[in-house]
Amino acid sequence: MPDKPKSGDLKYKRVLLKLSGEALMGDKEFGLDADTVSRIVGEIQAVHAMGAEICIVVGGGNIFRGLKGAAQGIERASADYMGMLATVINAVALQSALEGAGVQTRVLSAIPMQTVCEPYIRRRGIRHLEKGRIVIFAAGTGNPFFTTDTAAALRASEMGCEVLMKATQVDGVYSADPETNPDAERYDSITYNDVLTRNLRVMDASAIALCRENSIPILVFSIHNAGGFADVIKGGGHFTIIRDQA
Repeated sequence: MPDKPKSGDLKYKRVLLKLSGEALMGDKEFGLDADTVSRIVGEIQAVHAMGAEICIVVGGGNIFRGLKGAAQGIERASADYMGMLATVINAVALQSALEGAGVQTRVLSAIPMQTVCEPYIRRRGIRHLEKGRIVIFAAGTGNPFFTTDTAAALRASEMGCEVLMKATQVDGVYSADPETNPDAERYDSITYNDVLTRNLRVMDASAIALCRENSIPILVFSIHNAGGFADVIKGGGHFTIIRDQA
């Protein structure tokens, strides 16, 4: 096995990247956009080449959203399981694209489906990271009524990640939706408690609380800025950091 790249210029060495399913569909209304997936994979590949240990949690909203399904009359737990299966589809697609780019990748699913991917085992995930592989965690927490944001906070805690990086449509946390409210205030830094009390909806409350309990900072940045992932992992670029003290 070749030597792992040096990671001396990285502020964070082991990170969890949270991707929404919507980030993978580009301008489409549904599914996966090949060009968008390729661009995101290029961003991840560049950071991996710098020596970072990367694990990923991906949503499934580009295929099926549990809450939307429940609103349409599907029993809530069943709708959530359908959403978990959508995340597996996205995870396998990302794995294929990453390995096509020459990066060894493993998908670990919270719902066992061994003909498709590996079952989630914490020590196995850690070992994959230590071997320089990218690890994609699929099927959320494996339980209904929990979002993939909560899964991201849980896996970041279990893997001993230094930071949870949430890739979004905007370059940080705002007081309101900047796309609909031009007067929305952008925060460079904000506390976990302020996110919860101001109901900023960056991530769901259980995810924020879990990161707070385990002292894992959350960096919110735009997935659309070229080189944005590499910039924030080195401590630069445009992002909002969520932590104990603003």
